[in-house]
Amino acid sequence: MVEIERKFLVLSDAYKQEASAKIRIVQGFLNTDPERTVRVRIKGEQGFLTIKGKGNDTGVSRFEWEKEIAVSEAEALLKIAEPGSIDKFRYEVQVGNHTFEVDEFFGENEGLTVAEVELNSENEAFKKPVWLGEEVSGITKYYNSQLSKHPYKSWETR
Repeated sequence: MVEIERKFLVLSDAYKQEASAKIRIVQGFLNTDPERTVRVRIKGEQGFLTIKGKGNDTGVSRFEWEKEIAVSEAEALLKIAEPGSIDKFRYEVQVGNHTFEVDEFFGENEGLTVAEVELNSENEAFKKPVWLGEEVSGITKYYNSQLSKHPYKSWETR
């Protein structure tokens, strides 16, 4: 139940031509405490409840538990979520042996696009596509839980 994930800014929309899937995600948070976040998500036609723990020193590894729930339950939980929500399209892009999940944000986070890749170990090598930019792993302002409270459009310097 430990997620090892690296996050990067995206330099261009070239990933869209390489994507094998595109799905809309709407999510909110029942708790955004840095020690433990509780997320409610509707991903396409599925609902999910996810708990994430605090990241390690590198910000690459952290506890994650996820359970599929009925969409009607997710919709009900979103109604009691903390203020602020996330609306994005997620693209899945196969690069070498890894799948990058590229999130293109909308609403108050429009203009931000990030890519994540899950790994089996923190030091696992992976092929970096040409559209992959600066690494932002462990930088909390890029966490969805923080983007829901402090959206990208409100940042003074980006």
